[in-house]
Amino acid sequence: MNGERDLRALLGGMRPELNPGRYVFTTVPGDAAPTGVAPVVTVAESEGLTLVLPEAEAVSAGLDHTYAAAWITLRVHSALDAVGLTAAVALALTDAGLSCNVVAGFHHDHLFVPYDRGEEALGVLEALAAESSREPGRGSA
Repeated sequence: MNGERDLRALLGGMRPELNPGRYVFTTVPGDAAPTGVAPVVTVAESEGLTLVLPEAEAVSAGLDHTYAAAWITLRVHSALDAVGLTAAVALALTDAGLSCNVVAGFHHDHLFVPYDRGEEALGVLEALAAESSREPGRGSA
């Protein structure tokens, strides 16, 4: 199953969805998540394993954590080699003064934005999608 590569189609079809909950970033030594936690993202780094997980799980496991985030999924199936989606989304969020950590899954892109501004970020992305759907001549990826 191939993902979308056309930038206008990607932006117009983003269908951003705010997932429920509060997510945090933490790190643990080694290459395995502790028992009892189910991270939504893991990244192996030389310094340890980065986990993004529900805040309640981090607290229950006694894990120090930072950056409370809202998790937004872009529901469009983007191709891993598509060009411009991350840049366009980052620019729109930058213009709104929002930080964003992006993770690419096989089917979708996932954004972690400041928790207390999750609804605002969702609105920015919905506006970008609506604008992209209306604008003729937007480039393709």
